[in-house]
Parts: sequence; structure tokens; C-alpha cells
Amino acid sequence: MAVRKFIGITTKLTNRNEMSGFYDLSPTSPPYFCFLSIKQLYMIISDDNELKKMKAVSQAVAVTLLKMQQYAKPGISTQELDEYGGDILMEFGARSAPRLTYGFPGYTCISLNNEVAHGIPSPGRILQDGDLINIDVSAELDGYWSDNGGSIVVGEDLHGHSSLVDASKNILLSAISRIKGGVRINEIGHYIETEARKRGYLVIKNLGGHGLGKALHEEPFDLLNYKDPDDKRRFRKGTVVAIETFINTHSTLAIEQADGFTLLGNKGGFAVQHEHTLVVTDDKPIILTAVE
Repeated sequence: MAVRKFIGITTKLTNRNEMSGFYDLSPTSPPYFCFLSIKQLYMIISDDNELKKMKAVSQAVAVTLLKMQQYAKPGISTQELDEYGGDILMEFGARSAPRLTYGFPGYTCISLNNEVAHGIPSPGRILQDGDLINIDVSAELDGYWSDNGGSIVVGEDLHGHSSLVDASKNILLSAISRIKGGVRINEIGHYIETEARKRGYLVIKNLGGHGLGKALHEEPFDLLNYKDPDDKRRFRKGTVVAIETFINTHSTLAIEQADGFTLLGNKGGFAVQHEHTLVVTDDKPIILTAVE
């Protein structure tokens, strides 16, 4: 589940009750955009037990995502697909992160076609051949949190969306392979945007990946899909991060809709997203959400 970045102001989604000791919470409507002001959450894997627990929750979300993608077919509703995913999470003993943290009206975020992110499952939204669907699965298990997502074409690719899906997936994996301790965060964003533009696509600039581990959204925030020249941060060894690609045919900004969750592109177009949770090392990262 992505973190939104406003122009000039970095913000995150958080649970007002659980995080009131860490953040200055100003009154807003759900899902609560709050300003980081007191303490930064920043998980570093410190021992084998923490890594084991992160692997456990990551496998829960990875298997759930894979099975939901396999289950998605023409004729079923996005609510049915979401409930199927919720059942799988419960079999693992895991809890839906967006539902738990933000009161999201679903177990998973399911976005269709022109929806950039955070689409709400609905009994009235019936999948059709050629639909572009993104499923974002995040969960908590035993106090640890993980996040992953992926876009696919439902049924027959009637509209030629496969090239867009493949671009996002391949760019993500290639970007991840370049991450290690000491690498500048904005260089990965630069790589993602450069590769997207080579293929004729754009990136969404106010959504990005994030740190996680002991909460769904932690430092480092704003792991963006373009190069912010003012961002001097580097990836740190042992940090757990979710890296996300947000690739679009026409838009560069995500705009929140009246329901308080769904995001659409500012200029329309089709949207895809892919995401993995990983541990930064001195060499190739450990991709926790790769299905074992």
C-alpha cells in the first residue's frame, strides 16, 4: 500500500490511536494524512529471529497475491476476489494491514484499469475479459508487516495491456537488483522513470515505496519513481523496504477520489503497479515477497 507525497510536504497514512505518541495529528478525514514530527520509525533487521518473522509474514502476503491473481477471472466481482484473499490471509494467521490500520473497506486493495491505487472491492464491480487489475496485499503477522502487489490482465488481453504489465514488472525487478547499502535512494527512482520513458510510459510522481517491518509505513518514506535532486538519502544495510513501480500511460499524479481511498490519474490513462518487500544488504537484496 503506497505512501502519498504532496508537493513540498512528505506525509503518510497512519492509525491515529496507535501512533499518537509518535506524530502530531491534525484533524483530517480518513485515511488520515499526518505530519511526521517527533520520532521516526526505522526498522533494521538485527537478528535471525526478526528475519524469520519478516519472512513468515512476507510469504503470507506473497502466496495470497499469487492465489488471488490465479483466481481472478471474468464474471466474478472484486468483492468476491477480495474475500477469497482475506480467507487466505486468515489461514496464515495474518491480518489485513489496510483494514487493520486505516479501516479500509476490504482485505486488499483492488484497482481496475484507470485506477492508480487503493481501489475498494465491490460486489458491483464484475471482472471482464481484458480488464487491467492491480491487487495490493499487505498484512501483519506476529507483530511484523509486509506489503506486495502486482498487476495482471484478466482473461484474454483484448486491449493489449500485457506490454504495460510486463514493463512495470521487469522495471521493478531490475531496479531491485541495483539496491544495496550505500546506493542513493533517488538513483533508483531515476532508473525507474528512465526505463519507463524508454518504453513510452510515465511514472506517478506522488506515490512511492516506503520502509516497513514493525508497522506498515515506516522510514524511509517517499521511495519515489523519479529522481528528486534534493533527496540525499542512501539505502542502509539491514533496512526493510517496499519498492513499488507506478507506471501509467498518460498521468503523472494520483488524485484522491470522494471515497477517501481510490486514486485516479490526473490525466486519465491506464495504470499498473508492482511491489516487493525486501531487506537491503551489502550485495543483492533479499526479496522477502518472492514466493518460495
